[in-house]
Amino acid sequence: MVVAAVVLLAASSGYAAEAAQVDGASTAWILTSTTLVLFMTLPGLALFYGGLVRTKNILSLLMQCFAIACVVSVLWLGYLYSLSFDSGGDFNAWIGGLSKAFLLGVTTENVSGELPETVFFMFQMTFAIITPALVVGGFAERTRFSAVLLFTVLWMTLVYAPLCHWVWGGGWLQQMGLLDFAGGTVVHVNAGIASLVAAVMIGSRKGFPTTLMLPHNMTMTFTGAAMLWVGWFGFNAGSALAPNGSAGMTMLATHMSAASASLTWMFLEWVRHGKPSVLGIVTGMVAGLGTVTPASGFIGPLGGFFIGIIAGVVCYWSTLYIKQKLKIDDSLDVFPVHGVGGIIGTLLAGVFVAKSLGGTGLAEGVTMMQQVGVQAIGVLATIVWSGGLSWVIFKVVDALVGLRVSRDEETEGLDLAEHDERGYNMEFSSR
Repeated sequence: MVVAAVVLLAASSGYAAEAAQVDGASTAWILTSTTLVLFMTLPGLALFYGGLVRTKNILSLLMQCFAIACVVSVLWLGYLYSLSFDSGGDFNAWIGGLSKAFLLGVTTENVSGELPETVFFMFQMTFAIITPALVVGGFAERTRFSAVLLFTVLWMTLVYAPLCHWVWGGGWLQQMGLLDFAGGTVVHVNAGIASLVAAVMIGSRKGFPTTLMLPHNMTMTFTGAAMLWVGWFGFNAGSALAPNGSAGMTMLATHMSAASASLTWMFLEWVRHGKPSVLGIVTGMVAGLGTVTPASGFIGPLGGFFIGIIAGVVCYWSTLYIKQKLKIDDSLDVFPVHGVGGIIGTLLAGVFVAKSLGGTGLAEGVTMMQQVGVQAIGVLATIVWSGGLSWVIFKVVDALVGLRVSRDEETEGLDLAEHDERGYNMEFSSR
């Protein structure tokens, strides 16, 4: 009885120590946000992208998004989380250590701020999952599945993990004071630049730009877009890491940017083509969400509103310029929407953070011009790092397994050529 009492007392003391450090409300909020962010990729992004490709390639797109989620999850456990967020080691300004590899030694009692470390681990993992999944849109409908898997492993290791550490893990950009609340550089600029490099290196789809390559299922795309909008609240507001006023303001600013960007894109298209389209309004929404992401936790609702308008205008014209003027087949417009949006959003974070514009305020002694300068350094560093290494990685992948399917396989469609399946097996009557 005495032994049992001692054990019970020790367990109670341990629980009390943990409870003193872990905030239950914050934990519940981040668990919810983690689910929302994973929901953005599976099924949100998968359905959004899936509807935009042609019928013969729908399953290949879904397969790529699903497999990326699995691969990144395993890598995140193995070493990516440690490289991104471990503050130990002699090169902490550039890369994390490996003391957190495989989460060895991490139990329910380990905390990160006011969260169980396992919860923080899962939340950040969902950001890592969606980033390479975004890149898929740049080379959709013409890339080998094996190449996608190998690219994901190399790119997450060499590009994503170091950049994540620079911005969020205590690295040199965070020390410099870069404002990136939820992934303007780490996710959107990073993925956008990689997709642009991929589109240029792999080359255009067969028939581009003379052959119309229309989305095969706009209902699917709309459904995925709606899921992205909802899931993005976990992406941005969840990055406050607590259910507080900052999370509420972030959600509001995020929503206003999505709404204003959607309407801006819709009206531009209406004026230019005479009719508004569902594709236009949902693409504008994604542009507004991606653009506001880096600034979302530092601005007010008016800041989100104006950032959305700017995103709608700039990303709309960027989309036309990339495909019609430069003739670059970024299949699903990843660079003009996410890359360009991430760039302007990161720069505008240094402007709309000002209290006079409804933001949280600049750091003491820092002027707006200085902050914008820091933001520009962050953008430039991301472009150089992601662009240069993505080029090298694609070269290596091409040498090892080949990047592109054959012309005959592309004509047949990746569903059959790569997976021996069809997305739609429907028999129609002769009537």
